Amino acid sequence: MRAVPSAALVLGVVVLVLLVCPAAPADKPARIGVLATAAWPPFDSLRAGLRDLGYVEGGNLAIEYRWTEGRDERFSPFAAQLVALKVDLIVTWGTEAAAAAKAATTTVPVVMAASGDPVGTGLVAGYARPGGNLTGMSALNPDLEGRRLELLKEVVPRLARVALLGRRGSHLYALMLSEARRSAQRLGVRLSPIEVLTAAELPDAFVRMTRERTEALVVAPDTVFVRERAQLAELAIKQRLPSIFLHTEHVVAGGLMAYGPDYHDLFRRAASYVDKILKGARPADLPIQQPRKFELLINLKTARAMGLTVPPSLLLRADKIVQ
Repeated sequence: MRAVPSAALVLGVVVLVLLVCPAAPADKPARIGVLATAAWPPFDSLRAGLRDLGYVEGGNLAIEYRWTEGRDERFSPFAAQLVALKVDLIVTWGTEAAAAAKAATTTVPVVMAASGDPVGTGLVAGYARPGGNLTGMSALNPDLEGRRLELLKEVVPRLARVALLGRRGSHLYALMLSEARRSAQRLGVRLSPIEVLTAAELPDAFVRMTRERTEALVVAPDTVFVRERAQLAELAIKQRLPSIFLHTEHVVAGGLMAYGPDYHDLFRRAASYVDKILKGARPADLPIQQPRKFELLINLKTARAMGLTVPPSLLLRADKIVQ
């Protein structure tokens, strides 16, 4: 008959096992940083994309947000903060944010949820193989400016003078201006570049447009312009200036039209790159992706306020109409 171990002996063995083999710690949540001008709506699509991939903010995912609120001088210190926090990855929106992240680190992966011209601005070496620690989505499309001018001509058939509003010193604005000039010449439209550096200069810019008898306005994409979308819409309506933007949020805020990439789709696709990198992929090996979907939005309320009649054929092609 075998002897039954005493309770003291069993307890001693359990204590010994716990001392020699401590319990494994729970998996640490993934920690990512977000660096951008403001909490733009497409960030909701980024979070939704991450949820679809199994990431739960506050659970297995922690996000450190850094919004500059239109103050570009904050990008560099905020990028340095995220690196110091030892985040696993940084997600950026816009060229300035991506450039600040690149300057802050060569080791922490950076996913650009949307960038204008990452190759032309020197952020990456190429679209197919970006190299370094940056990859992500580009919103660049060479035919975009011609298409936006054509849409304005449909609303204003005798259009002769158009202003292109952009931010002074922006590489993307210079690129778009070159393309817009070629398209304007083809369409028989005179193009006037209007540059501002800060949002405070916008009212004076519209005064200049009036002085130059501008008949319509194309607004170049810029994170500051997105943040100031309500002011831009108000100024354009006040001056009775038909305008076309790149981002849908401008039309929701009162802008007349927007035509451009579906940024919600870009940000959702950026979530897949976040997932791949967190699972071990190298940014250098993930090609820069470009837009797959484009949207046309029209604000009929704004059209009525300006006394404009939007052609039915254009309304039929719109993806969304704001009444």
